[in-house]
Amino acid sequence: MNPARLNDLVITLFRIVLGLLFAVHGASSLFGVFGGNRGSGEAIALGTWPGWWAALIQFVGGALVMAGLGTRVAAIICSGSMAYAYFVVHQPDALLPLNNGGELSALFCWSFLLIAVLGPGKWSVDSILAQRRAAAVTV
Repeated sequence: MNPARLNDLVITLFRIVLGLLFAVHGASSLFGVFGGNRGSGEAIALGTWPGWWAALIQFVGGALVMAGLGTRVAAIICSGSMAYAYFVVHQPDALLPLNNGGELSALFCWSFLLIAVLGPGKWSVDSILAQRRAAAVTV
């Protein structure tokens, strides 16, 4: 197997799984599904700062990354929201993620940064749109 083809496949699968996990995380807080916000079974009150807005970024950003639409911009926003979560919510409790409960925020932050740098991969809406634009220019 061609390693370049394997890279495309792995990047695409990583992007899809990452986006799905993030979107489900946001949906649980926005809509009270999948156990709700922090396992409470409840949704966050509409417009509550910063929780509701973070959940909105998680849901919409995760869905966009999963689909590969506006991937780099969505991934940067998602990464930044997780950096904010880590430094504002978790880091004041302790220095290390293992001690402050911030492992998930740190992993999401760095994972989305990786997607922002590498791009959405070959199998994404962004890639399809780029191919159509290139075909339209050559016609």
